[in-house]
Amino acid sequence: MTSTTLEQDARQLHEDGHAIAPGEIAVGVIIGRTSEFFDFFVFAIAAVLVFPSHVFPFADPLTGTLYSFGIFALAFIARPVGTLIFTGIDHRYGRGVKLTTALFLLGGSTAAIAFLPGYETIGMWSVALLALFRMGQGVALGGSWDGLASLLALNVPENRRGWYAMVPQLGAPLGLIVASLLFWFLIAALPTPDFLDWGWRYPFFVAFAINVVALFARLRIVVTPEYQTLFEQRELKPASASEVVRESGSRIVAGAFAPLASFALFHMVTVFPLSWVVLYTQEKTTLFLAIEAAAAAVGVVAIVISGALADRIGRRKVLGYCAAAIAAFSGFAPILLNGGILGEMVFMFLGFALLGLSFGQCSGALSSTFPQRLRYTASALTSDLAWLFGAGFAPLVALSLASSFGLPAAGVYLLSGALGTLAALWFNSEAGRNIE
Repeated sequence: MTSTTLEQDARQLHEDGHAIAPGEIAVGVIIGRTSEFFDFFVFAIAAVLVFPSHVFPFADPLTGTLYSFGIFALAFIARPVGTLIFTGIDHRYGRGVKLTTALFLLGGSTAAIAFLPGYETIGMWSVALLALFRMGQGVALGGSWDGLASLLALNVPENRRGWYAMVPQLGAPLGLIVASLLFWFLIAALPTPDFLDWGWRYPFFVAFAINVVALFARLRIVVTPEYQTLFEQRELKPASASEVVRESGSRIVAGAFAPLASFALFHMVTVFPLSWVVLYTQEKTTLFLAIEAAAAAVGVVAIVISGALADRIGRRKVLGYCAAAIAAFSGFAPILLNGGILGEMVFMFLGFALLGLSFGQCSGALSSTFPQRLRYTASALTSDLAWLFGAGFAPLVALSLASSFGLPAAGVYLLSGALGTLAALWFNSEAGRNIE
């Protein structure tokens, strides 16, 4: 693998001869995923609280929110494109250059949203720019795949793989906690006109700063000679997309559908309920953001528990049992959002408990089904497709169904994800054995 002079200098700078430890990889994974999910949730919360009035004031609140969710989905569509582009950069210039470019694109796109003029200032250009910046985030997320999750899965004792598989997933609830509390503080501290004028922009600046910190933390790992050697020993190198699809196309499809229940539930308990509460209840936004942050903390605990549970009974069984539980949850839980504060708390806490148990093992499912020499690129593509199919359109579909047919209809989308996971685990025995 070739690399630039800068990357070679960075490796020399960090060369200290220390032994490779899974704990070091885990720290890098958590920092990287938390920064990415913080960006993710800052946009998601703004899509409910800000963009309908700032970018789509010509539409009613429901329609404006649906438009915002449509733009929200663009990042998931653009993400596989980013993976293809940055795989070429990785192959030619090295992992450090790829990661640096991707995270600066992510941070730049996020910071650009903070300067976005509203519709009343530049008309439809505001919509176009928001869509452009959102696609920039998606392309960057495709390029931010650093292979550390796969490296972590390969570099731990076999009887502890479930435990370490849950480590990358901790970034999701941690990112949500920080994003929710930051918006909670700004809404509580500022008059509504000030928040809608300039206060909402602050989290996007914070996201850029966090990306810079995460960049150096991750480069500290991926450019060192010790880790570079380990990547090469484990054959975690970029492969061409055509080769990956030709040799592991069926596994990519199975891998994309195996975590579908988890990814569908992901947005059903994070983005969708906030939109419903804002549009259809009289509850204060700050109160629900606080509930969401507390429920995300439950998700952190559940993710940790999933690691111990997977090592005891197997990741495939954890995913299967959780998919069945999510299917049951989809039949009654959405109506709790009309049950006042108590109903919302039950929905959120129970939902995040299920999400943590299932989502906690998605990383292991995605990284363990491919030959080592294809794993680096195949895992990235599989993750991209899983997010696209399972989560990309979840807020848009759930809100559309719920607003047209009532809250029970929102569970239909969640049920489809649960059935997709069960079907993938049942019909693809090869994938099932590898997930064990």
